[in-house]
Amino acid sequence: MALGSVGVVFGDIGTSPLYAFRDALAEAARDGLVRPEIMGVLSLALWALILVVTVKYVLFLMRASNKGEGGVLSLMALAQQGAAGRTGLIFALGAIGAALFYGDGVITPAVSVLSAVEGLKSVKGFEHWFGTQEVIVVSLVILTALFSFQAKGTAKVAGIFGPIMVCWFLCLGALGVWHIKDDPSVLGALSPTYAIYFLAHHGLTGFLVMGAVFLTVTGAEALTADMGHFGRGPIQLSWFGLALPMLALNYFGQAALASKALTAAEAAGTALPNADWFFLMAPHQWRLALVLFSGVATVIASQAVITGAFSLTQQAIQLGLLPRMDIKITSKTEAGQIYVAPINWLLFVGVVLVVLSFRSSSALAHAYGISVTGTMVVTTMLAYIVVRHVWKWRLATALALIVPLLLLDLTFFSANLLKVLTGGWAPLALGAGLCLLMSIFVTATERLRAKLSKDGLPFSDFREMILRRSTTSTPGTAVFLTSDPDTTPPALMHSLKHFKVLHERNVLLTIVNETRPYVPEAERIETKALDDRWWLISLRYGYMESPNIPQALAACRKQGLKFDIMSTSFFVSRRTIVPSTASDALPSWKRKLFTFLTRNAADPTTFFHLPPGRVVELGTQVSL
Repeated sequence: MALGSVGVVFGDIGTSPLYAFRDALAEAARDGLVRPEIMGVLSLALWALILVVTVKYVLFLMRASNKGEGGVLSLMALAQQGAAGRTGLIFALGAIGAALFYGDGVITPAVSVLSAVEGLKSVKGFEHWFGTQEVIVVSLVILTALFSFQAKGTAKVAGIFGPIMVCWFLCLGALGVWHIKDDPSVLGALSPTYAIYFLAHHGLTGFLVMGAVFLTVTGAEALTADMGHFGRGPIQLSWFGLALPMLALNYFGQAALASKALTAAEAAGTALPNADWFFLMAPHQWRLALVLFSGVATVIASQAVITGAFSLTQQAIQLGLLPRMDIKITSKTEAGQIYVAPINWLLFVGVVLVVLSFRSSSALAHAYGISVTGTMVVTTMLAYIVVRHVWKWRLATALALIVPLLLLDLTFFSANLLKVLTGGWAPLALGAGLCLLMSIFVTATERLRAKLSKDGLPFSDFREMILRRSTTSTPGTAVFLTSDPDTTPPALMHSLKHFKVLHERNVLLTIVNETRPYVPEAERIETKALDDRWWLISLRYGYMESPNIPQALAACRKQGLKFDIMSTSFFVSRRTIVPSTASDALPSWKRKLFTFLTRNAADPTTFFHLPPGRVVELGTQVSL
């Protein structure tokens, strides 16, 4: 499990050395590079790994799991369980965190692949062949192949991701060790005094450098997001036993190489320009191999982020943040191996646009930090609600832990906000758009439910009416899907109106989405037989599960329901949204957007795994 986690969890943070130290040093060296700047940037990078990744995520947040599942939406669901009355705020934080994660999902593949392909410029004989245009073309070819492959699933190749990334981390460490001898004194940067001195003497420049230094910890969110697949122990073992020491060694090596180059430049009386220190660590004869290897590593890192976006989408659908989408399971044996076509191609379009807009990994680095730091701020806020209201910590204890972490996150976030005009606007715009979309969908869905409940006939009244009159009965079972079992489903009303008959057994079926990842089978089904003709059934699913109605109904046989799929009809309401004349009607643009989302949502037949030949859809109009 630890080996597998290296390939999935640490891909993003494992490719940060390609560009993080280079871009941080570029911010520090705007007026010429000096040794205290090399040591200061190195110290900041090391302590970012220690405080943000190790302390916050590995030692603290990995304990704040929701039945073993992590990530911003799992934390949101856990916080909702213990903070009654604050669900609106928690829901908003979850939506913001999810939206920013999608921004990360667009930028990570772009910046990772671009940085790897740019390494070709450092290969002797290639520097005249690969300009900016060629780098963009090669990067787009790789990214197109990556996103096109998603529909086939990655289960067959995912097994080799772990060993490849282990070799990658060992390569990082070996390159670092090889160059530490260039200037062993860089090991002293482990002392935080170098970082403190640098920030104290560089003012605004130091603040900008902190924004670039944060690139060393991008991907930390994956440690908790993928916890459900591997478990806390294997991820922690991989971090302390492999990822952290190899990353630290590589940054030491890059700093030592830069320090040696600075000494040579000073001796020659020339200024030292910033360079692609990572690829320069490799000897000329090995540099092309390193570029190719880094390309493989960035593809694996991108794959992990794309897979994370699919998982996040599944959670968001189950938690009511997004409309239903077709979720294709691409592996019968690997949990979490899913494919969501709309998300895949929206991500691809976003990646292509940012590659064409920013044109280099250095330019994209300005956009990278905001989405990641924003997600981390949201995560820390949700963590406070968890420790205070779920774990029941005392206020003083909770504040003593959360306030320093939040101040650290806000410092990095503020440093990245300075880059808004130079690229940081991209993830903010994407995140704002997605938050607006989620907000409209959630609000309109709640209004739709309230409207149906207000205008609908109470089911108790409907049942009494049926008992008083003679109604023709037809053999078999009718299952009516409804979100409110207390209100007569529109499909039932229209069925009786048009067909003038009722089945001998009628089931009002409600799907309940829980705020826990998985629901035990013993708690899945709740049945209530009102009489021989009417049943109320609730099916409970966690946000990591895919509802399968026929499978659940088959299990109801043990509770007395005579269920035969070949004599069962499933009735589904197909709603059409029309304008309302009421004073509190939904604004036209919001109604049109909500209509577009619901019209393009996944067909309930597919989403709930219903047999297509047994489904009857009845249309209704609802004014909003």
